[in-house]
Amino acid sequence: MQTTTERFRAAVREWAADGAGAPAAAEVARALAAGTGLRTAVLVEGVSDHVALDALAARHGRSLDAEAIAVVPLGGATNIGRFVHLLGPRGLDVPLAGLCDAGEERHFSAALDREGLGHGLTRAGMEPHGFYVCDADLEEELIRSLGAEGVQRVIDAQGDLRAFRIFQKQPAQRQREVERQLRRFMGTISGRKSQYARSLVDALDLHEVPRPLDRLLAHVTASPQPAPRD
Repeated sequence: MQTTTERFRAAVREWAADGAGAPAAAEVARALAAGTGLRTAVLVEGVSDHVALDALAARHGRSLDAEAIAVVPLGGATNIGRFVHLLGPRGLDVPLAGLCDAGEERHFSAALDREGLGHGLTRAGMEPHGFYVCDADLEEELIRSLGAEGVQRVIDAQGDLRAFRIFQKQPAQRQREVERQLRRFMGTISGRKSQYARSLVDALDLHEVPRPLDRLLAHVTASPQPAPRD
């Protein structure tokens, strides 16, 4: 059975897609936002970001779904404007937070600007609003935090070390630093980013969590719970 936040996440994504089911999905999203004390909608680029944030919360003994924090993958950073418009102060007025890659920072900043949440926001300027930027992306942040040797131990534990060694021998990879090889390897098969998002977070020392991920979790878990609306 789906949790309230799972239902909200599914409804919002269908609403944002603006297909035939959008009107019904919009009503479901409005009802859930109004009646369940939803604390925050966290807008992230993809499923692997969602997995990483959930995994880090679990390391701290927390469940974001149980805490009425809905992590919503956008299906790509360029969709951020649509989601902020639907969920932000000119839409459902749900408290927002988010995570993006460095290359997509401009899309997030512009979306917050258009919806009246700031003007010309820099990376530092987005953080008080709960939006954090990975440098360059979450995979690179996790590889840097865990170290190349640590990441390869995780790959070995997942049974993928032989596949990684073969990948390293490809002509396009031979001259690259191992950190870049690791990052590229994680994106070569569908679902691998999400698989490793969880396993890398699980392997981290909690004192070495990438700053954007760590700060985002701290931000959303510290947010006060709103009273249910009439």
